[in-house]
Amino acid sequence: MTFQHKVLIVLFDGVQSLDVTGPLEVFAGASAQADRPDAYRIRTASLDGAPVRTSSGLTLTPDTALEGLRTPDTLLVPGGQGARTPDPRLVDWLRRRAPAAGRLVSVCTGALLLAEAGLLDGRRVTTHWSDCAVLAERFPAVEVDPEPIFVRDGKVATSAGVTSGIDLALALVEEDLGRDAALAIARHLVVFLRRPGNQTQFSAQLAAQTASRRPLRDVQQWITDRPDADLSVEALARRANLSPRHFARAFQAETGVAPGRYVDQVRLEAARRLLEDTADGVEQISRACGYGTPEAMRRAFLRTLGTAPAEYRRRFTPTPTA
Repeated sequence: MTFQHKVLIVLFDGVQSLDVTGPLEVFAGASAQADRPDAYRIRTASLDGAPVRTSSGLTLTPDTALEGLRTPDTLLVPGGQGARTPDPRLVDWLRRRAPAAGRLVSVCTGALLLAEAGLLDGRRVTTHWSDCAVLAERFPAVEVDPEPIFVRDGKVATSAGVTSGIDLALALVEEDLGRDAALAIARHLVVFLRRPGNQTQFSAQLAAQTASRRPLRDVQQWITDRPDADLSVEALARRANLSPRHFARAFQAETGVAPGRYVDQVRLEAARRLLEDTADGVEQISRACGYGTPEAMRRAFLRTLGTAPAEYRRRFTPTPTA
């Protein structure tokens, strides 16, 4: 049976260009790479069919106007400065027409547009890390998760900032056309089909603040360089020449995260990198990252990523090409 999936990408003044072109290139390229030129029919549309100016100054010319279009299989709403103060007519169009779409997708602050139209109430969503607090405050009926790079809640899929729209589009291609097609376009675009939706938007070092005091900064670097060391609060406090209680309070005050949580994040990130980039066994990696046992590492992966280490490696690491 022939598969043809209609994708409609909404354009508006102040849109972020990569929010549009990233997913568009994935969908268009997947058809070509899978040798199925009609797999995706992609259209872009603005309110009046007029060209729009992106937040970076690029002009995009849509295919058509939004009114009068048939309901697409996937409706994609990008973000950008224009999503923060949207045209009321666009919000009204989304409120009327978006619920009928087979899949409703947002990239970055496109989630603000969907929330403004009342389409995210009661759903778990994400957006760019810098706008998560704004989204949660303005729309208390929406469950905002600032951690993942994308979230799927029923037919609604939301992604974090900018390039995460590519990750989400790859996941949708895998759902539609299979893993081989998604891998093919990922390789063509020179990106990796490896980031699960619940991978955090930031590395541990970026998610936390950098401590202002030199001894605490040194401890942060020590943790990163030696995830297999004794990283208990007592051991870290000794390195900072502070009492454990004073160290724990100072570390959290300056980094925004408790020492134990920071260690957990660093160890998980180190384990992910080794799973992705090496052929080392799970037992070896668990020791190298300070977990001690494969079971301890498995519990950490399940708790944070929702998948076991072996499954993470199988699903999110590209198969080597010949």
